[in-house]
Amino acid sequence: MTLNFPYDEAYSRNIGWLTREEQQRLRGKRIAIAGLGGVGGAHLLTLARLGVGAFNIADLDTFDYVNFNRQAGAFVSTLGQAKTDVLLRMAKDINPELDIKVFGRGIGVDNVDRFLENVDLYVDGLDFFVFAARALVFDRCHTRRIPAVTAAPLGMGSAVLCFMPGHMSFEDYFGFAGRSDDELALRFMIGLSPALLHRPYLVDASAVDLDGRRGPSTAIACDLCAGLAATESLKILLGRGKVLTAPHGYHFDAYRNRFVRTWRPWGHRNPIQRLMLAFARRQLASLRAQAAASRHD
Repeated sequence: MTLNFPYDEAYSRNIGWLTREEQQRLRGKRIAIAGLGGVGGAHLLTLARLGVGAFNIADLDTFDYVNFNRQAGAFVSTLGQAKTDVLLRMAKDINPELDIKVFGRGIGVDNVDRFLENVDLYVDGLDFFVFAARALVFDRCHTRRIPAVTAAPLGMGSAVLCFMPGHMSFEDYFGFAGRSDDELALRFMIGLSPALLHRPYLVDASAVDLDGRRGPSTAIACDLCAGLAATESLKILLGRGKVLTAPHGYHFDAYRNRFVRTWRPWGHRNPIQRLMLAFARRQLASLRAQAAASRHD
């Protein structure tokens, strides 16, 4: 560890958008990030460069070639290495004074409370298809009154939702409890982005494979997510700037040059949301029927 790290100098270019007092407040904050893949690694590095002083990070995966198109820690030199180890080194190379607690087995019932201990904010970095762990962490955040931010990489844009103490919970918004994996995927996608700005330019729908738990992704979206999530984090941690709280959210799509504020009162119980889910279920059934027919031809 580098002794006498010049924190004030290292973060001096933040001053102007932050006051010196605010910068020191960020230095004393702790953020939990579960998942260090597509967006989680970018979240950690962006927030470290913002000057946040402490993190709890969790992931159980290692880097592979399929991560190269978008993940902050994915390099030839890091193939096969634990994502927590790689991102820990990268973050410490930005600020050697960082206090980082590592959860290298991921998050489950046995350690979620330790993961969220003394945390000021949770920033979601879990893979899209990690439904059980995501629901668990957001539920605990709601119970412990910890603000939680999720920024989803969608196409070449990002959809953002903030869950704040005293407001709508993740479960009330998405309605995950007791649902099948197919239903969870549909509810999460439509709940994240009621505007569906990314859908018109999906050029190969076969790349979306719910059964194989795979979907297309871009570094463009992941980097946008990191910027937007860090902005919401700054506002929440410093208590300034308007935070759109679920069921309000927003979706920015760089490809289509569009920004939409979203609002789904009553969350998953909203009549429009229910209609969108019904349509999505029919589409999924149709796609599976077409795929089955093509296999028999």
